[in-house]
Amino acid sequence: MEPTTQSTALKGGEWIIKESNPFETFIPENFDEEQKMVMDMCAQFLDTEVIPNIERIDKMEPGLMPSLLEKAGEQGLLSTSFPEQYGGLGKDFITSSIVNEGLGGGYSFSVAVAAHTGIGSLPILYFGTDAQKEKYIPKLATGEWKGAYGLTEPNSGSDALGAKSTARLSEDGKYYLLNGQKCWITNGGFADVYTVFAKIDGDKFTGFILERGFEGFTQGPEEHKMGIKGSSTVQLYFQDCKVPVENVLGEIGKGHLIAFNILNIGRLKLCAAALGGAKRAATVSIQYAKTREQFKLPIAKFGAIRHKMAEMAIRMWVCESALYRTAKWIDDKETELQKTGKSFAEALLGAAEEYAIECSILKVFGSEVLDFVVDEGVQIHGGNGYSDEYTISRAYRDSRINRIYEGTNEINRLLTVDMVLKRAMKGKLDLMGPAMAVQKELMSIPDFGAEDEGAFAKERKYITNFKKAILMVAGAAVQKLMMQLDKEQEVLMNIADMAIEVFNAESALLRVMKLLESKGAEQVSIQTDIMRTYLYDAADRINKAGKDALNSFAEGDELRMMHIGLKRFTKAEPFNTKDARRRISDKLVADNGYHL
Repeated sequence: MEPTTQSTALKGGEWIIKESNPFETFIPENFDEEQKMVMDMCAQFLDTEVIPNIERIDKMEPGLMPSLLEKAGEQGLLSTSFPEQYGGLGKDFITSSIVNEGLGGGYSFSVAVAAHTGIGSLPILYFGTDAQKEKYIPKLATGEWKGAYGLTEPNSGSDALGAKSTARLSEDGKYYLLNGQKCWITNGGFADVYTVFAKIDGDKFTGFILERGFEGFTQGPEEHKMGIKGSSTVQLYFQDCKVPVENVLGEIGKGHLIAFNILNIGRLKLCAAALGGAKRAATVSIQYAKTREQFKLPIAKFGAIRHKMAEMAIRMWVCESALYRTAKWIDDKETELQKTGKSFAEALLGAAEEYAIECSILKVFGSEVLDFVVDEGVQIHGGNGYSDEYTISRAYRDSRINRIYEGTNEINRLLTVDMVLKRAMKGKLDLMGPAMAVQKELMSIPDFGAEDEGAFAKERKYITNFKKAILMVAGAAVQKLMMQLDKEQEVLMNIADMAIEVFNAESALLRVMKLLESKGAEQVSIQTDIMRTYLYDAADRINKAGKDALNSFAEGDELRMMHIGLKRFTKAEPFNTKDARRRISDKLVADNGYHL
């Protein structure tokens, strides 16, 4: 594949039907010097300010978390992507994603900082009036004021629009009187500014900016949680809470635009933070395996442990490849939209919406990678992993929430497929043509013609075939189930799992292909092992998800034919993953942690 001179940026979801160019794919090895410095600065902040105080943070020592947020603000870590006119640094989307990853290993602090810089500030930055932005954003940028966000209610979680909180205009027309409650409010115990949602006149779902101290606004006690114990989580109560009319956020009745658009960005940023946490937990586990001896040998020398360490590395490296590939797409789209005259806010929101499918995929994969890494980390630590004296036990507890907030992983899987199909129906994504071509291919004799030449020709063929597997299964599901498809959540989840695997596998391959061009085969041998192992295993996972979907709605000759097709599209040549994993684990041990 030759590099093209003309940019051919893919639209959201288009990677399913088009081939990507490795030379146009952004990879972490492309970080510039400033971005590397930002990553180092985040690591230093965690090592000096957060990790030494982690016990105090978890005990919720009064004033400690707010003071840490202020220190982060002094170093510019809260305002990376805020415009300079509001006291921000005005950096690009990739740099702000790097900050999320860099601070992601800070346990409860990571949650507080992500909530503050994301859902706590962005609704005002993107949807606020000029006056609202001038009043709130400079203080949120420095950490002088802390931000929080209230969407969830006791009876409405994933169904956010089912909220019961109400707002009505006061008789003098100066205030909206809010009534209701919000729960699971991160930073709620100490925040100064809250974005909350209520229905005006019982049906117009609308955003509001509340300040601590507004009349009729109270908060409940801190929740006792399984993990992220140092993160403030409270309920908010509104009893005729007086919100000035100038504090309505965005348009009346358009609160859903704020709620859902902010989540797209939050999902990608959550993946970044989860990746940062995973890298730290993996490094802790690798270092433990080097020093812990059994049968007169460090456990890092045993095959079972080497397998675990290598699999951690494989999943993290693949996750990182997909994360920054997408971050660059969003960054480029934002620039393109700004050139057409869109405002700063419209450009970023439009870019994030364009790649909402990929943001959902990243949220699912990132949170599940972190869960895998901390779980295997506890296993590597053995009995010590269950002791609070070892940090891996905290990492294990803190990880679990990530599969729930920012939309549960189940919701995000369903959204992934739903968004792809909706775009196809609107003509934004030509799925029909490629899906018909795959059906035609199934009916024909397999082509045993000349094999493609060039670097990683075999792996590129795998990816092409994996995509055909998605098109075959999804196309058959749409044809067979029609309007009932949305009720067949199990089938949608199977298709989503196929899509997640393919997007990640392709991202890993593109990264290796680009690295090979600049560094040569010897320098990327470990990365090649990672990519090949992931592709080999992904083939089986895609096959299993595809079979489960097909078995649930097809039968007879049709089912047999599609099973044969699926087998053809998920075929991978034998590959010695044991030796590849041993080479990967040797590298981790030599590097004294995950530093790929």
